[in-house]
Amino acid sequence: MKKIIVSFISLLLWFPLTAGDEFCGIRNFAFQNGENISYTIFYSVIGIYVNAGSANFSTSLETLNNKPVYHTVATGSSNPNYDWIFKVRDKYESYFDTATLQPLKFLRDVNEGGFKMTENVTFNQQTNTATTNKGVYKVPNCIQDVISSIFYARNIDFSKYQVDDKIPFDMFLDNEVYHLYMKYAGKENIKTKYGKFRAIKFKPLLLKGTLFEGGEKMIVWVSDDPNHIPLRIESPIVVGSVKADMMQYKNLRYPLSSMEGFR
Repeated sequence: MKKIIVSFISLLLWFPLTAGDEFCGIRNFAFQNGENISYTIFYSVIGIYVNAGSANFSTSLETLNNKPVYHTVATGSSNPNYDWIFKVRDKYESYFDTATLQPLKFLRDVNEGGFKMTENVTFNQQTNTATTNKGVYKVPNCIQDVISSIFYARNIDFSKYQVDDKIPFDMFLDNEVYHLYMKYAGKENIKTKYGKFRAIKFKPLLLKGTLFEGGEKMIVWVSDDPNHIPLRIESPIVVGSVKADMMQYKNLRYPLSSMEGFR
């Protein structure tokens, strides 16, 4: 169930969309050193959700190759009681430039239902290349990895978009470049396991795969405040559906004001 972490990465239909110069200029105003956010993953077959797993994102300020970087570690695991159904033990790491939010290094170590994979990617923004254990690949400007794309997206100014507008960006994964987008779906108030929030809603495009159905069926809600933290993610999967709710946070850059007035 932890594959919720890669909610931005998959692609069912290829669209000729690329990240424009506007997105290359995004700066970080949403998060800070020491931020830590935890989620509970719920699984449902007949409309009753059960606790199926957990996920955590932690961000620290470090140095890589003499550059200040944010090092974000995303981990996730299925509930041990449900490991016999689909065992998940995943770890993703991204080192991305504090000034540009462009990734410099990406690590992946996943175990999903017996499928195991490790990946080590080094990005060179000057030569627009990504180096893996399979070779050197040409990538476009402003390329993202799985984790950096989430923090990149948190800094998008959603007020500039109309409902159903597509917000494109490029991602490198599994030695390929994917041209992805998020479809802005407006704002709404939601009630999660943690509380009630004003939220921004969008739909990432997904690839039909081991767990998820394809298309724009996943929905993501982020806090309608300057933090833009993911509050809830919902998606149908091959059998049933999954939902991830934010359950704990530490060291947010701003007060979680999207919750004010709803308690």
